[in-house]
Amino acid sequence: MSNPKGPFVAIVTPFDDREEVNVTALTRQIERQAAAGNGVFCAGTNGEFYTLSFEEKVLVAKTSVEAAAGRVPVLAHVGEISTHQTIVLGKAVEKLGVAAVSVVAPSFIACSQDELITHYTRVADALSVPVYLYNIPARTGNKIEPETAARLADHPNIVGIKDSAGSEESLDGFLAIARSRKNFDVLVGPDHLILHGLRNGASGCISGLGNIAPLTLNAIWNAHVAGDAAAADAAQAHYGDLRKALYAHGFPPTMVKRALYLAMPEVGKSRGPAIVSDEVNDKVALVSKTFAEAVA
Repeated sequence: MSNPKGPFVAIVTPFDDREEVNVTALTRQIERQAAAGNGVFCAGTNGEFYTLSFEEKVLVAKTSVEAAAGRVPVLAHVGEISTHQTIVLGKAVEKLGVAAVSVVAPSFIACSQDELITHYTRVADALSVPVYLYNIPARTGNKIEPETAARLADHPNIVGIKDSAGSEESLDGFLAIARSRKNFDVLVGPDHLILHGLRNGASGCISGLGNIAPLTLNAIWNAHVAGDAAAADAAQAHYGDLRKALYAHGFPPTMVKRALYLAMPEVGKSRGPAIVSDEVNDKVALVSKTFAEAVA
């Protein structure tokens, strides 16, 4: 089976007024993305995995797979702080029909590169579903070095990396590994680097902004695949304008969730301690009004 490719949306996790997972609203968001042609990445950073319980992460993955109904692939994030808990969650999720899982580098514990190699090797050994590394050092405090990724790429069940470090330098380091191997892919995390990554060998992207602008995200991918450089540039530029307008106001996942909430209230607000002041809410409302895209 080939690795999943194309545009994925790091789907938000909708909550009701009691801050419980809103399965109905999540189903509608999955259907919205499928209608736009985007795959789904659930329980990731934009899905507020750091606020979800074990049971909720399994519920979100199960709901996502069922709602997608085979129309688009579903990737699920299963990374936990400990290797043991990552494996336990991975084993629960892999039974649900996800195309692959991603595993963020452990947080809180300062890890050496050798410890990261051992961590990911144990996880990949234990799971039957394909595994993507997930590099976001600004949030975890642990950076997956390209040399480490290259060593882990030798594992038959480690199929790629989602790089969200935020720089061309980081992304290019992993793309160089992917170009030298047949079975190791790069999924672009930063919204402003999607087209750069695709043009340099990335197999796809996982975007938070796709919650707000799913059609623009899909347009970047389709124009790139069609070889229409002008259209791809225009779609990426529009995406860049959205990123600049929204991310200036706070923590990106919280801003994405609030912008979507203002356009589609049923997704609810972010779980605490994330707070959006009235002043920021008004600014995000303008962004939402300008950029939010409805998909029938």
